[in-house]
Amino acid sequence: QVQLVESGGGLVQPGGSLRLSCAASGSILSINDMGWYRQAPGKERDMVATITSGGRRKYADSVKGRFTISRDDAKKTVYLQMNSLKPEDTAVYYCNADVSSSWFGPTVPYWGQGTQVTVSS
Repeated sequence: QVQLVESGGGLVQPGGSLRLSCAASGSILSINDMGWYRQAPGKERDMVATITSGGRRKYADSVKGRFTISRDDAKKTVYLQMNSLKPEDTAVYYCNADVSSSWFGPTVPYWGQGTQVTVSS
């Protein structure tokens, strides 16, 4: 059993900043890729940013230069620093982690329950 607990969402004005955190716990041997995804009302869930265990990062074009993904393996936590926020960033943000619970077992994706980010004046 693995749980991902998200925090840091809320209401912010355009141009403001937020930092999202997502901490993993439970039966975890190692975590491979981690990422953040978002879903706005009436839209599909889209990738925002991902980071591999080696620190390789990818970003959606819409957030490049504004968002930064990072991870702290000691804390089993992934972060999303969001700067220069726009109303278009308003969505429910979900964290994702690909988790191995044994040396040769499968890598299983887990999801947080989502945190609301609202960008509005």
